[in-house]
Amino acid sequence: MNKSMQKYLEKAEVLIEALPYIQRFNRKIIVVKYGGSAMVDEQLKEQVIQDVTLLKLVGFKPIIVHGGGKEISKWVGRVGMEPEFINGLRVTDEATMELAEMVLGKVNKSLVQLVESLGVRAIGISGKDGALLKVDKKYADGEDIGFVGEVKEVNADILFDLLEKDFLPIICPVGMDDDFHTYNINADDAACAIARAVHAEKLAFLTDIEGVYKDPSDPETLISELRVSDGRALMEEGYIGGGMLPKIQNCIDAIENGVSRVHILDGRIPHCLLLEIFTNKGIGTAILNDNEEKFYHGE
Repeated sequence: MNKSMQKYLEKAEVLIEALPYIQRFNRKIIVVKYGGSAMVDEQLKEQVIQDVTLLKLVGFKPIIVHGGGKEISKWVGRVGMEPEFINGLRVTDEATMELAEMVLGKVNKSLVQLVESLGVRAIGISGKDGALLKVDKKYADGEDIGFVGEVKEVNADILFDLLEKDFLPIICPVGMDDDFHTYNINADDAACAIARAVHAEKLAFLTDIEGVYKDPSDPETLISELRVSDGRALMEEGYIGGGMLPKIQNCIDAIENGVSRVHILDGRIPHCLLLEIFTNKGIGTAILNDNEEKFYHGE
């Protein structure tokens, strides 16, 4: 068989391998938390949006929740303000909040533009729209960090309406409290709250790490499937720390509130979403309920 024919056959095999996944997740909701380097590198940005667009075209119902931390920090510096963090959370005074909302709005519409350019209808909304995200003030270990919100209520009807009309919702993590003040929301928190509210089949985090490690200093210890009880044990034994701790806690909360499985992916790998969702091997860490069936057909 000549080389070019072999190449086409390999393509066909890839599509066949994806088939059971496409069948299983057809019409299911997947929430993608989009952040990290994949938002900064233009080529990666395009690949992520291609992935999400493809998911939509093969029958998934994707929702994107995006961050914008790096972009906000850039603009905070540009206007001569100092970014300040307490326990990994950005301290957000009124001036920073105003700037964050402007920057996140700009990021939001640039993602809408990219999705639209690939032939899929997208709508960018802020958590303020239709009171999509209602918040309470969030404290960091009792410390006041300004206008940072904890999601207390999600108006999922808006998202169901948009999905039903075949739009791809792109959500900016800004919300309001009961007095209609504006709050910045950690994008991971917003994605988890939204995934729970819409009973997403999957929640995927695009991050700047390869997944969850048993030993963070040893790349060989990447865990490809992690059950909730094992995740809890790893946290208690001190294996998971730093910025990973709230992420894993968020993942466990999401699973205990109806999300079938959560994926932590390295957004620096081109097309990581497709590789994790449509191949037997997967590439990041999938976190699942203790009673959930393993779904990989392969090894």
